Amino acid sequence: MSRPLILASGSTARAAVLRSAGLAFSVVRPQVDERALETPLLAAGIRPDALATALADAKAAEVSARFPEAVVIGADQTLDLDGRRFVKPADVAEARAQLLELRGRTHLLHSAVSLAIGGEVVARVLVSPQLTLRVFSDAALAGWLAFEGEAVTESVGGYKIEGPAIRLFERVEGDQSAILGLPLLPLLAGLRDLGELSE
Repeated sequence: MSRPLILASGSTARAAVLRSAGLAFSVVRPQVDERALETPLLAAGIRPDALATALADAKAAEVSARFPEAVVIGADQTLDLDGRRFVKPADVAEARAQLLELRGRTHLLHSAVSLAIGGEVVARVLVSPQLTLRVFSDAALAGWLAFEGEAVTESVGGYKIEGPAIRLFERVEGDQSAILGLPLLPLLAGLRDLGELSE
């Protein structure tokens, strides 16, 4: 890397994905009010994939304005079920409702990454893995929710596929890093294109 690399995210999963590539980076949480930013966009009818990109842009640009000498990685992810966006559940009951709605159906996880330098977004990536939950029983869901507890409120859709929630799935189509919210291979290609990563 010819410039410092910053991950504009507090996500431990995203940091682990980036660390797996052997890159040296620091973490700076973006000071972005996501709900305030997305409210007018949602009112205007923005699609879930475009919303993920808009939020990734905002996070990258905000941190980049504070650290203009660095390459800043902003990321966001939206869950899209037939054009409807899901958000992180507020509690276990809401996670249960979301998982029941997703049961037996295929949804998209739009994983957006934006790279910013000097306060400006200079590159973008959007990858959309498809995930299908199996038709699990109500009893199986209740047991899983009891096992996971409040942890189900930490991820959109109420699941973390890198953990025991994988048992709820029938099929996963897409790269694991993109499912975790940081599509690694396209990100590395973007850094190489910017001359920030050696061959």
